[in-house]
Amino acid sequence: MNAATVLVERRGPVAVLTLNRPEVLNAVNSALASELGAALELLDRDPGLRVGVITGAGRAFCAGADLKALAAGEPVHDPAHEDRGFAGIVHHPVRKPLIAAVDGIAYGGGTEIVLACDLVVAGEEARFGLPEVARGLIAGAGGLIRLPRQIPARAAMEAALTGEPFSAAAAKDWHLVNRLVPHGRALPEALLLAERIAANAPLSVQAGKRLVRAATGGTPDAELWEMNAEFCTRLLAGQDAEEGMRAFAERRSPVWQGR
Repeated sequence: MNAATVLVERRGPVAVLTLNRPEVLNAVNSALASELGAALELLDRDPGLRVGVITGAGRAFCAGADLKALAAGEPVHDPAHEDRGFAGIVHHPVRKPLIAAVDGIAYGGGTEIVLACDLVVAGEEARFGLPEVARGLIAGAGGLIRLPRQIPARAAMEAALTGEPFSAAAAKDWHLVNRLVPHGRALPEALLLAERIAANAPLSVQAGKRLVRAATGGTPDAELWEMNAEFCTRLLAGQDAEEGMRAFAERRSPVWQGR
């Protein structure tokens, strides 16, 4: 029986999704893409889970696409869900927040997985980059679209044209990385961040994610304000808003129902 290429661990309301091909630096093949896509679907559908953390087994986060698998004609997406894109994530809409916990390298498709997440915690030795240009390819899984939206334009241009890696410290300076921690501490710090998010009202968190993503993705202001008003009306009428205000008045922690 083949070992799982993605390990799924529940830690209370947090799902830890570990890319588990350490012998090839967690390079993405069709099995990993299928399993990561399924894990993200589980995260989104399970009301007991509120945040996902994606990390890598061994000494890397993800070295990108498995080039040997590609050369053999194997896809790096899930053949049963091609719409989810590379690694089962880059075109996979997930309502709940995703945090990338990066220790080691995240090259090519690894960087593209990071860019598809909402928050990033990185160890000081982590490295990012889009080296596809040196192999006659381009970062076609969203790297050339998402990177200039998340770091300064000229830094993104240099990364795209040279293919050279950049450090976690540079990524932090460019605000790609939210938290920079000692090597080996990315996952523990990401879990602390996830737990802080999971303590908030889940529907409010999901609404916040949608609005911020829409705003940074170029959605017109008129449409953004319509979304904002819709979320405000819906949340204010919900049970969690009532519970949040009552808990504040009673000086206790709220008990969220996701309604």
